[in-house]
Amino acid sequence: MHVLLADDHTLFREGLRSLLERKGGVTIDGETGDGREALEMIERMGPDVAILDITMPGLSGLEVAARARRASPRTRTIVLSMHAGESYVAQALRAGVSGYLLKDSAAAELLLALSAVMRGETYLDPAISRHVVDGFLHGSLGEADPLAGLTPRQREILQLIAEGKANKEIASDLNLAVKTVEAHRAQLMDRLGIHDVAGLVRLAIRAGLVPPDR
Repeated sequence: MHVLLADDHTLFREGLRSLLERKGGVTIDGETGDGREALEMIERMGPDVAILDITMPGLSGLEVAARARRASPRTRTIVLSMHAGESYVAQALRAGVSGYLLKDSAAAELLLALSAVMRGETYLDPAISRHVVDGFLHGSLGEADPLAGLTPRQREILQLIAEGKANKEIASDLNLAVKTVEAHRAQLMDRLGIHDVAGLVRLAIRAGLVPPDR
């Protein structure tokens, strides 16, 4: 089993690597703390499984999971998160993840999740309430995707704005012209009906793009 690790906490990644390498039969193809780099590595390496944190710089783990479905269809994604709320779980399922685990889960849960997703199954942490799963399956979850209607590029720019980057920095990160970034920024504000940076940051936090301590 070839695995990619993506989490912006180095010590946490090292713990995962140690755990999986002790298991045997697992090869760690690479690791990163940056979401955009994680997506590039998935596309280039095509690992069997990518284990993703939700909040990473560059791209959130949810956006990486959604794009990975096109970049490497064979790669299954497992999200490791601190959040058990229905909004995060629903967004992860919409993004096409194969597994969702909480970071305080026992090590055995991760090994069970890996085995399950390799069999083509979906694995959810037992601590996630059953009504969340039922609500998703029956389309009755209370909150819709707060970023529905945004293009992948607009989602990316929203995250970078929420990370505190100016238009010039965003243009450099994404290899775009500053005027192009300004146009995307204006369009996403119009679509969201939000016209100040503080409002965009609050939305990005609610959508799991950046942690709440921003």
